[in-house]
Amino acid sequence: MQSHYAESFDREMGCTEQEWLSWLPGAVREHGLALGEGQARVDVGGGELQLHWQVLAPRQIAMVRLPRLAAHFRFQGVAGEARQRFMRYFDLYMHRGGG
Repeated sequence: MQSHYAESFDREMGCTEQEWLSWLPGAVREHGLALGEGQARVDVGGGELQLHWQVLAPRQIAMVRLPRLAAHFRFQGVAGEARQRFMRYFDLYMHRGGG
């Protein structure tokens, strides 16, 4: 996980869109969440986080197929400390298995 979060960045998520959508409300906690087709807006620290995502082709390793989602994060009007605090929790919530 990152220790510093830029105002705008991209990630590849190892999940289906259905999983992503089911996890988002918990990952943003009490912050307002507005969902749209392939996008969401989250109210954070007096500003907002714009999320955009797109389903990618699964990654195949031998007989295993892993789902993938390309996600773009863009904070607007969110102070650095609020952004860091929000993303630390978001990452902890989204972390699944592994080490």
